[in-house]
Amino acid sequence: MWNVLGQLNKNLIIAIPAMLLAGFTCGLFVNAQPLKSLILPFTFLMVYPMMVTLKVREIFKGGDFKAQILCQMINFAIVPFVAYAGGRLFFPDQPYMALGLLLAALVPTSGMTISWTGFAKGNLPAAIKMTVIGLILGSLATPLYVQSLLGAQVKMDLAAIFKQIVLIVFLPMLAGYITQRLLIRRFGQADFQLRLAPRFPGFSTIGVLGIVFIAMAIKAKDVAAQPDQLIIIILPLLLLYSLNFVLSTTIGKLFLPRGDAIALVYGTVMRNLSIALAVAINAFGPAGSDAALVIALAYIIQVQSAAWYVKLTPRLFGQAPLET
Repeated sequence: MWNVLGQLNKNLIIAIPAMLLAGFTCGLFVNAQPLKSLILPFTFLMVYPMMVTLKVREIFKGGDFKAQILCQMINFAIVPFVAYAGGRLFFPDQPYMALGLLLAALVPTSGMTISWTGFAKGNLPAAIKMTVIGLILGSLATPLYVQSLLGAQVKMDLAAIFKQIVLIVFLPMLAGYITQRLLIRRFGQADFQLRLAPRFPGFSTIGVLGIVFIAMAIKAKDVAAQPDQLIIIILPLLLLYSLNFVLSTTIGKLFLPRGDAIALVYGTVMRNLSIALAVAINAFGPAGSDAALVIALAYIIQVQSAAWYVKLTPRLFGQAPLET
């Protein structure tokens, strides 16, 4: 089982499009609305395992202050407003599609931030800290950004969204941290890190794939009626990710050493689409399925572009120094 889960986690480039296709096929022939009852269990399965492996204590370590400040400036002062402008441009009459684009830009960093930074031989401690800070700030800021930017266009209950954030992020974070400490106490830090921690992302991947399947199944008939809608959605997503990569790469090269610059790129371009997807479906009712479709398609672009960027890293930042 662990090998299967590991392979799923390593092959998201294939798994996510496959689940989108499966969800689309299912939604065409079956009434997908009852699947909504599975959203909450899949949401917990998606978020909790990620929290078990989150190194919350890294937030208190120093040494990369400039990288952390630049990361949060990009994440909260630039990218959300680029996404908002993209939503106004591409979805002027579809506010919930615009909401999906905005949500995809509002919760920065995920476990993949750390993974891809490692693949590219960047500064892993800096990436871990970006992940923790970005997750906390993004979760708290998301309802306020949505209220300020799209509150006049989408129906939303600010208190209800904060409640969903608590259920989706902070409750699993607390439960995950308690689980982490208990496992470390029982098995030791080394055993937890080497043997137990690598098993949890696979469970999170099952949750992601389940939510993606449900989101696509719910929208299948609408997509089939308007197939050009997928192209209309993918175009602003491509632009958003392209601008984000260019901006973060440029700032990283200008102001940071190699390792911190790579962490900056993955700490700003990788969004926590799992949480964004859960918020869209759980907090905005039936209309949230439009937003969920945008976020589900963002998975494909995010994973594929992250893999390509690893191959470009030596050209952009030079070869990693040899370990001594």
